Amino acid sequence: MKKALLIGISFLLLICVGVAAAQSAYPPKGRIYDPATETTITGKVAAITQHTGKGRGTGTHLMVETSAGTVEVHLGPTSYLAAQNASYAKGDQVTVTGSKVKFGSSEVIIAREVKKGDQVLTLRDAQGIPKWSRGRQRPN
Repeated sequence: MKKALLIGISFLLLICVGVAAAQSAYPPKGRIYDPATETTITGKVAAITQHTGKGRGTGTHLMVETSAGTVEVHLGPTSYLAAQNASYAKGDQVTVTGSKVKFGSSEVIIAREVKKGDQVLTLRDAQGIPKWSRGRQRPN
């Protein structure tokens, strides 16, 4: 009986460790914007993509070609961008201010502000709290 219990507990521990390791490749559910890593890049939009998150709706990403290379920029929910009448096209010159973070195995910028010509789209406040959340943060 004790041996079966020990085997069962060991099995559960292995499952928990496996789940934790698998989740470590993705950012936490809570806020990942880090004001300490804020940076500004300028470049041309090389591509615009839509990504469906886990229960988070569709998000818009830009691939921005800079003098230092191509950078992936995460903007926010596609529906929020549409409500702000924000649109981007390949070749647009943009200046992005945001937090450089590790996302999976690559570094990306979580945008706080995007400038295109004389248009400025503010996506997050100085602490990185999204404008579409109305000040609410998701729990960790």
